[in-house]
Amino acid sequence: MPFNETGRQPVIYIVSDSIGETAELVGRAAASQFDSGSVEIRRVPYVTHPEEIPEVVTQAAHAGAIIIFTLVMPHLRAMLVNEARRHGLLAVDILGPVLEALEKTTGRKPRFEPGLMRKVDEEYFRRVEAIEFAVKYDDGKDPRGITEADIVVLGVSRTGKTPLCMYLAHKLIKAANIPLVPEVPVPPEIFSLPFHQVVGLTIQHDYLVQIRRERLKTLGLPAEAEYASRERVEKELAYAEEVMRKINCTVIDVTGKAVEETASKVLQIYRRGRR
Repeated sequence: MPFNETGRQPVIYIVSDSIGETAELVGRAAASQFDSGSVEIRRVPYVTHPEEIPEVVTQAAHAGAIIIFTLVMPHLRAMLVNEARRHGLLAVDILGPVLEALEKTTGRKPRFEPGLMRKVDEEYFRRVEAIEFAVKYDDGKDPRGITEADIVVLGVSRTGKTPLCMYLAHKLIKAANIPLVPEVPVPPEIFSLPFHQVVGLTIQHDYLVQIRRERLKTLGLPAEAEYASRERVEKELAYAEEVMRKINCTVIDVTGKAVEETASKVLQIYRRGRR
């Protein structure tokens, strides 16, 4: 049975400067406390201009509705309240009282930007997606990631490819990395990418030898293993230089550089190339 005394199903107009999910959730939660909880929801999203409000309120009045609204801009909230009062409608402000309370508590002004929460949510999921991408296509595990990546990072072992890709992921960039090993052919897809999507990492010979020796020690292996020998490092760096020259990609020397510094240069290359 409808919980409206007239026997009609109640109508709630959801008015929002974004998509109106929050106000609709509140409306349905409140309606669930009355009998069957049956209610008609009419959502009016993206209300961002004053001239839209009189028409919306008039429509709500014809339906005998109540209005639940989430409007960030103070002048829009005030206008909607006044219009609703003029038509004898109930209008419930979801955001206004909370904004005012936070302003009093923090002593700071709100940003008054519609849709910010949705933007934050979208950014969060894009970041998670980018991190998952970096993990999936780390160290050449699956060369199919080359064609899906925003950035492909090349370099020999221990040049910081993985931490660089993870850092880029936190900047919402999907990054894959390919290790350059003389005995392993470079995936052919890499040669078809635009210049701004491929970055090569190089490093000074002696610095890399030391890094590899320290890595072997942490693994409980002898530092004299071929992996950290000067001959092996020279061979790998020479091979990497040859590959990067053929691809004609930008090469960054990461010797002694923090990952943030390298990432900043990579982002500059990527953004400049997309213009």
